[in-house]
Amino acid sequence: MSQSRYLHEYQKNAVNGASPLQLILMLYDGALRFMEAGKRAMEAGDLEAQNKNLQRAQRIVLELTSCLDMEQGGEIATHLFSLYSYVLNQLVEANVNDDPGGIDRSMQVLSDLRSSWDSLSKSLSPEPEEMQRAA
Repeated sequence: MSQSRYLHEYQKNAVNGASPLQLILMLYDGALRFMEAGKRAMEAGDLEAQNKNLQRAQRIVLELTSCLDMEQGGEIATHLFSLYSYVLNQLVEANVNDDPGGIDRSMQVLSDLRSSWDSLSKSLSPEPEEMQRAA
């Protein structure tokens, strides 16, 4: 089996075994990675790579948006929807206008959100001592 095949299997297993919070963090990480790649491509003048990476980031943000439960999520879901909409608009404008500032603004919003989700994930995870006591 080739190295890329092993990597694909590892990634698939990581996703299949992830909690919902871990999946959200993975989506944020992917979007941020594609935004960074899109920005590097923009700086290099590689329009094809720029477009490809920024569209991938947009698809991830759309996926995050589609997961929002507007009824049960209440005000938090409404605010997240607004932030995701802002990020999408910034990414589209950045791609069309070759404006790295829009990517930077999008990355800042998603980085802040990712940090919040990560803190939530850690606060809900049992501490190693608690796991040992439970065993």
